[in-house]
Amino acid sequence: MGDLKQIAVAVVEGQAALVKMLVDEALADGTTPSDILYHGLIVGMDIVSARFSNEEFYVPDVLISSRAVHAGMRVVRPLLLENFAQIEGKIAIGTVAGDLHDIGKNLVIIFLRSRGYEVVDLGIDVHPEEFVEAVLLQKPQVLGMSALLTTTMPIMASTVKLLEQANIRNQVKVIVGGGPVTHDYSKSIKADGYAADARSAVNLVNKCMSQEVKSWSQLY
Repeated sequence: MGDLKQIAVAVVEGQAALVKMLVDEALADGTTPSDILYHGLIVGMDIVSARFSNEEFYVPDVLISSRAVHAGMRVVRPLLLENFAQIEGKIAIGTVAGDLHDIGKNLVIIFLRSRGYEVVDLGIDVHPEEFVEAVLLQKPQVLGMSALLTTTMPIMASTVKLLEQANIRNQVKVIVGGGPVTHDYSKSIKADGYAADARSAVNLVNKCMSQEVKSWSQLY
């Protein structure tokens, strides 16, 4: 496991070239791609996520570490697919209509992709109809909505209602987040979960994807 710890450290330090070299060496030594992913790359990004939550790391630090982890992912991802390994799942995420803030959303996307999830970035100023269209066309297991303005929060409720009207609400788990959004608000609009920050958003998606979740009420 020594090489895997070095990979994690290199991710935290944002050393993309070193991460790629260590991943190549680990593969040559017989370490499986899944071990490299889960015990090296993801461990590193989990440390980055924790430091970001504790305000020890800032957005530029996260971006640098993200480039490093993706340098490793470019090596192991094709091997995982060759071995029919299950990619973690698909998430569609966007900032709701009338809201042009995207830093929080983009951080969530970075952490999700670093954990092996396929993420469809719907961008900013996304209307309810566009969220519904994304669910129909992209077929994600999870739909994420972000709002940084209290005036745009009702778009989340409108989207959930439109999913119900389209008879596809039971096909996707809806999670919400953003500065003014609260746990109580998420429950009031019948979302499946609420995340206060990027790290908790990833944890929430992990729960959504886990086969251990028997009832979506457990997400609260």
